[in-house]
Amino acid sequence: MRSSLNKDNYSDVNLYFQDEARFGMMTHLGKYLTASGIKPIVSYQHVFKTTYLYGSYSPIDGDRFVWEVNGVNTDVFEAYLKQFSLHRPKELKIVVIDNAGFHSTKNIEVPQNIHLLRIPPYAPELNPCEQIWQYIKQRYKNQRFESMEDLKKWLHGTVNKMSAETIKSITANHHYIDAFMATS
Repeated sequence: MRSSLNKDNYSDVNLYFQDEARFGMMTHLGKYLTASGIKPIVSYQHVFKTTYLYGSYSPIDGDRFVWEVNGVNTDVFEAYLKQFSLHRPKELKIVVIDNAGFHSTKNIEVPQNIHLLRIPPYAPELNPCEQIWQYIKQRYKNQRFESMEDLKKWLHGTVNKMSAETIKSITANHHYIDAFMATS
């Protein structure tokens, strides 16, 4: 990671929270509201095909950058950062990440317009991106997909339907926002 950042080189500065989540074809059962004495019927399948979403969400302006990939490792993380750097390329991105093993930055090139900040280990509650995944997974429960393409279409549609206001309301944390506003 770079030790000094020159904000003057960028037209804007933004705060993002980054994380990954796995989604698969296996049905995840949730609650259903039915009449008393009526047992809900849910179409269920037990298939172990999965995909991953890499996502960065901003509590400042509700911006998002989401990438759907078939795995998690250091090479994919580095490729994600490169693509994310091209999204709003004149923006300095301060990206809060967790301590996943594949987030190691020892042997990867971090783009110039991205600065990574780590949260303490074993503290997912400090990453508001976790609430984004909860929001999506609430809508994912009791869904059954005929193919991986159907699942991917559903994921893309769900992510794209999230408005900036929804993203800000889910990821907003006054501690982070106050600290960010005081330094920007």
